[in-house]
Amino acid sequence: MLLASLPFYPLVSFLLLILFAKRLSWQLASAISVGAMALTALVSGLLVFELSNSSSHFINVDLWHWFSLSSQQGMAEVNVSFYLDGLSAVMISVVSGVGFLIHLFAAAYMKGDANFSRFMAYMNLFIVAMLILVLADNLVLLYLGWEGVGLCSFLLIGFWYQEQANVLAARKAFIVTRIGDTSMAIGLFWLFSSFGELNITAVSELIQGVGSSEIGFSLQESTDIYWIALLLLGGAVGKSAQLPLQTWLPDAMAGPTPVSALIHAATMVTAGVYLIARMHSVFLFAPEVMSYVAWLGAITLLLAGLAALAQTDIKRVLAYSTMSQIGYMMLALGAGAWSAGVFHLMTHAFFKALLFLTAGAVILALHHQQNIFKMGGLLKRLPFESALFVVGLICLMALPGTSGFFSKEAIIAELWLSTTAGPVLWWCAIVGALLTSIYSCRLFFLAFLGNERFTEELHIEKASLMRSALLILALLSLFGGLISLDFSEVFFKIKAEELISVNEPSWLHTIAIATPFVGILFSWFYFKTYRVESNLEDGTKTNLTESKHRLAIFCRNGLGFDSLYDALLIKPYQLLAKLNRRDFIDQTVMSTAWYVGLWHDVMTMIQNGSLRWYLAAFGLAIITLVGVSIL
Repeated sequence: MLLASLPFYPLVSFLLLILFAKRLSWQLASAISVGAMALTALVSGLLVFELSNSSSHFINVDLWHWFSLSSQQGMAEVNVSFYLDGLSAVMISVVSGVGFLIHLFAAAYMKGDANFSRFMAYMNLFIVAMLILVLADNLVLLYLGWEGVGLCSFLLIGFWYQEQANVLAARKAFIVTRIGDTSMAIGLFWLFSSFGELNITAVSELIQGVGSSEIGFSLQESTDIYWIALLLLGGAVGKSAQLPLQTWLPDAMAGPTPVSALIHAATMVTAGVYLIARMHSVFLFAPEVMSYVAWLGAITLLLAGLAALAQTDIKRVLAYSTMSQIGYMMLALGAGAWSAGVFHLMTHAFFKALLFLTAGAVILALHHQQNIFKMGGLLKRLPFESALFVVGLICLMALPGTSGFFSKEAIIAELWLSTTAGPVLWWCAIVGALLTSIYSCRLFFLAFLGNERFTEELHIEKASLMRSALLILALLSLFGGLISLDFSEVFFKIKAEELISVNEPSWLHTIAIATPFVGILFSWFYFKTYRVESNLEDGTKTNLTESKHRLAIFCRNGLGFDSLYDALLIKPYQLLAKLNRRDFIDQTVMSTAWYVGLWHDVMTMIQNGSLRWYLAAFGLAIITLVGVSIL
């Protein structure tokens, strides 16, 4: 029952914080929310230890029967059941472990907020939904958690709803991800209609059994698997902000910084990666869709890298960086490098949470200033935060010895010989690594080196909660690559005769390792004005401004995707709604309101408060009743 209790702790915390929000002090609300996450992380550690000593390589617990579904293949039972194996063990470790550190940081970061209890309640609920998603043993329960994280992202992105921009960002994230969710729902309906199963293990065993047999799949079954995989991919790209549903992620920076860390590191954006990894047996028998996954990941990581080069908001740089790194994970999954993709998911959670939270500390010190062109010189003024930010950046750039190096190199090493990726996508990954090092250096030079471009005195926060969370994340970022992950019992192995024995060129690894250093060297000279303190002839410091070049503006605006969707989808829909606002159905519905309003007016005339009118009406009613009875 230890597994069954895992989502229970943050759920109880959520209920307590919501019910008694206004009555709880900051200390008590922090103790409840952070304490619940500490218990969740502790139980996750115990479960991982228990799993490592289990001979069955999985732990399964059935809580209760939910409902039954009938199909041509028979009845399918849908239960509220949790399933823990090597893949979900990594996920609960990331969700609960990194989630706990983010909660610890958030307790200090949001201390002065009037709605602190509500904020921490939403954070706890986010963890509940994500735990349900990664532990579900069937696709219906997984979809419940999937929708739960979407709801929580809406609540947290729009937490400061007093500002219209925040509400619009929350609404955008909710609507865009709903497109992917609809695709996923159709895929689940199709899967059940074709195979009569929604239990994840049963579906995998069924597809692997038939696909590996001598008979294989029929033409209809192969077609079904193709479309199921494609629809599931639609759900994954929406939740993980990949092309073409990536536009919501940069705007999600409207929420408080701990929300950005939670969404981008430990929860929502990793859900799509988890879905494809969990349903890998379906994708293995749809190699065309695996190629789509790889190409979408490669294109997204390149486009996001270009967009990150032109951003002025420190959080938006990190947001596009997340989009790019998720692209690497998708590229790995599309190439069949399942273990490498999940490994990068874990290490990315460490260093991206560190980067976001350290950026939050910087933003707090600068009185919520997020424009990197209004920072500068912070290396001297904020040495602790600067050092930790450098740790996060070298992991992001995948310099040798860091966790990012081990996971990203594991991905790149699998691409060249992959039948669903190949040399072209290998070069895409290399160019993406080059872009990563360039925009990372640009960010560091602008924010931490050069002239001080801020005017207000720094508000240096030395809260022990914040600093302890950052230090732990820094250690995980540096040494997390040494964690050994065993997915031998999770991912299905193809037959030996299907493997292609080809030797890859010997220079591949040399180029992959050298690429970040090339980017650093280029940035050192190209961005010299950003990193060097310079004064004008009269002694005043030079003031840097963002580029007004059309290409820079184009990249800064997300490469025009928002404008494209606005022109192709949003404006035509708004025009259609405007033209059709007096349609027959609408008038029929509104007639009900008119009818109710008419009776309201009549009753208002009768109930006028005049005693003489009431007596006359009463007498008239008696005369009418007597007359009717006589007749």
